[in-house]
Amino acid sequence: MKMNKGLSSLGMAMRAGKLITGDEIVLKAVRKGEAQLVIIAGDASPNTKKKFRDKCNTYGVQLAEAFDRDQLGKAIGKPERVVLAVTDAKFGKMIAGHLSQNSEVDNIEQTTGQQQGQ
Repeated sequence: MKMNKGLSSLGMAMRAGKLITGDEIVLKAVRKGEAQLVIIAGDASPNTKKKFRDKCNTYGVQLAEAFDRDQLGKAIGKPERVVLAVTDAKFGKMIAGHLSQNSEVDNIEQTTGQQQGQ
């Protein structure tokens, strides 16, 4: 099976030291403006998704919901991972590009202010 370009790019970013993982570490990077792209697993809890969606929205960081925790972990050579942040602009752009080809990207800028049912 051919590996997804988005996943293999995550592996490259990890090896280059441009990827961080873990709830608190990623939230801190978003607050400090270091996170270029946040990726959250599709099987993350609704609370986790909401927490990162809100935080990324507040700080204008692109958020992608893609893959599942197992795929994210395997891509970066670690156990299951629910949330990752890319800290390099070029890697972030490249990975977001690969993900958008799969139409799995939820770009915060496009969804801001469009609350459903209001």
